[in-house]
Amino acid sequence: MSAGGPGPVQLFATCLVEAVRPEVGLATVRLLERAGCRVAYPERQTCCGLPAWSAGALDDARAMARHTITVLSAASDPVVVPSGACARAIREGYPGLLAHEPAWAERARGLAARTFELSELLDGLPAPPPPAAPLRALAYHASCQLRRGPVHLDDAARRLLTRAGAELLPVAGEPECCGFGGPFAVSMSEISGALLERTIESLLASGAEAVVSCDLGCLLHIEGALRRRARSLRALHIAEALAGEP
Repeated sequence: MSAGGPGPVQLFATCLVEAVRPEVGLATVRLLERAGCRVAYPERQTCCGLPAWSAGALDDARAMARHTITVLSAASDPVVVPSGACARAIREGYPGLLAHEPAWAERARGLAARTFELSELLDGLPAPPPPAAPLRALAYHASCQLRRGPVHLDDAARRLLTRAGAELLPVAGEPECCGFGGPFAVSMSEISGALLERTIESLLASGAEAVVSCDLGCLLHIEGALRRRARSLRALHIAEALAGEP
């Protein structure tokens, strides 16, 4: 799937980016504009509903899905999402979640057809934006959500980083889950913690200067463990890695 050439796009920032690390959203805008895109930010956007859905609160998830469809359908431009999990929820999840409501399911399919994860969209452009600064030795963490489903999107991120001059170092156990998984990290905290510890050990042993991922949830999970260990390994969203400092 390709988004075609540069043009107007809508940014669906995700609630984690807005509430916890807005720098990722700003880096995403810089990156898209450098690629020639004109970025619009629909101001009424909220959570896509994935956390509620994952927790089994389906009525709440459907309400958030309907709201998101309404907000992102005010314009017909492609939607860019700096998160594999949220992009997959909109693209693969909404049509099924709203299947019992035919009119909304049809609208969901229309939105799904023009929704792209950030690295997927950039990789599909004729001339992806050059990095703001040279990238060095990196460890790439492919989130589970990015690798699942009919379209495996982590290859796009790897291509973008490689073209930017990064050396992607091998990580033992990759692509194992980091243990985040949204509510799973709370409801199954012992298993989540064990997976996280294994991920951290592998990342530190890789010799990388930074770990890069396309999903902020995974990055915050990993970054928290690194900080508790007082380690200097940086955790960067791919938008931050490619866009550089403002």
